[in-house]
Amino acid sequence: MNAGVNVGAAEKVSRSGKPAVVAHRGASGDRPEHTLAAYELALAQGADGLECDVRLTADHELVCVHDRTVDRTSNGSGIVSEMTLAQLRELDFGSWHSAGDPASILTLRELLTLTLDWRRPVRLFIETKHPVRFGSLVEQKLLEILHEFGVATPPSADHSRAVVISFSSAGVWRIRRHAPMLPTILLGDTARVLGGSAATAVGATGIGPSVVTLRQYPDLVDRAAAAGRVTYCWTVDELVDVQLCADLGVRWLATNHPARVRDWLVTVD
Repeated sequence: MNAGVNVGAAEKVSRSGKPAVVAHRGASGDRPEHTLAAYELALAQGADGLECDVRLTADHELVCVHDRTVDRTSNGSGIVSEMTLAQLRELDFGSWHSAGDPASILTLRELLTLTLDWRRPVRLFIETKHPVRFGSLVEQKLLEILHEFGVATPPSADHSRAVVISFSSAGVWRIRRHAPMLPTILLGDTARVLGGSAATAVGATGIGPSVVTLRQYPDLVDRAAAAGRVTYCWTVDELVDVQLCADLGVRWLATNHPARVRDWLVTVD
């Protein structure tokens, strides 16, 4: 699987400094997830990064939706991949939330525009969802858009404005194969179960354990750093977990409450 991609161990990653804050689906504790309002609030609150999930519509547009269906986060029902963008535009993705106004579905292009036009550098963490009916077309369309916006070939992972993350090792591998300079994070328990070998095999530049996994296996951060990989931890909403991430040297922590977490990081040692 690793033909054509350098998956050798990089230099040991530094774990100094406090974690950077990633707004999970935007400031989703305060606004409807994956809406423009949620991301604009997260940016105003000082988030260092934004996170989104992407799915393909029936007409092959990438939209920011977590679930397979629109039932939970809109006033409609149906499977995202069986609906066109025009059909999804007819739905309200904001009013279900107690603090939400009516909102249209957000496309990846719209979120990239917001991110790249913001007045300070912000990274966008884009999660490809699998398994899905379109398979590898998700990564293909994602790379097309990243090339369109000029962020698919950064000079280095450290200077990238986009990071691709996924629970799918095949999805990460496809990105690494076609855009080797883009940073990638393999989410889930693979680092714990396989000792990091899954991340190594696909050339991921980082591991992405849940905060539950990190509590049980705090040595993951050291092991990843020794192999030249950063750690991205999700979803970190409690002070004790923010302290844990800071103590361990986690590079990025994803939270539903970026303002609160940023305030806590000021006080942690």
